[in-house]
Amino acid sequence: MDAELFGDERMDDLLAEENLKIIQSSSVFAFSLDAVLLANFASIPRTRGKILDLCTGNGVIPLLLSQKSQVPITGVEIQSKLYDMAHRNVTLNGLSEQITMIEGDLREMPAYFQNDTFDLVTVNPPYFPTKNQNHWNKNDYLTIARHEIYCDLEDVVKACSKLVRPGGRVAMVHRPSRFVEILTLLRSYKIEPKRLRFVYPKMGKEANMLLIEGIRDGKPDVTILPPLYAYTDQDQYTSELKEILYGTTN
Repeated sequence: MDAELFGDERMDDLLAEENLKIIQSSSVFAFSLDAVLLANFASIPRTRGKILDLCTGNGVIPLLLSQKSQVPITGVEIQSKLYDMAHRNVTLNGLSEQITMIEGDLREMPAYFQNDTFDLVTVNPPYFPTKNQNHWNKNDYLTIARHEIYCDLEDVVKACSKLVRPGGRVAMVHRPSRFVEILTLLRSYKIEPKRLRFVYPKMGKEANMLLIEGIRDGKPDVTILPPLYAYTDQDQYTSELKEILYGTTN
């Protein structure tokens, strides 16, 4: 299916999913490794239930999850341009019957959905609590995506807690520097951390990414998974990362 492209937009293959295409833009939004790892990490309902993806960007996580699950998936994005890209990506891939995109503020989603809750909520939120505008990106799209301008970490966790059903799961990717804050907020909003995985650029380096999943009203019992290394000493993708990205270790 053809899609209309605007400005510097391009159409890429979506990694290992050879049947999927994705509209991206170097100046507006291109998905990152964070989103791909979150889609791979989350415990996905396969045939029953509903999935919600907050801060969906151009819709990459719903697209990836649609290849692993038959359940309805909803994405929420606050930026109009990114929402439009996400909507076109759903249409481009013929997934309109499974994936719905909503333009809106995640803080307003509990009222929007009211008592309608989800079995899995995924979120790749802004990482940086930067109030000093001198530290923001020059690109407004990236500033809003990366910095806590329209929502902070507590807003994200609070919304997830209200949107996920009791016993449902919340999966998030974030920075290890905010690990303690994330744990504290999850528990304060009745999401019990259950699975953790740290991602490292390579062996001998500090972790630069955290994958965490919790269960609403779950019992205390957390599993810390083995570390994931992104690159070898030769600056090549590790076999595990190649498998995640491309479905092959070659």
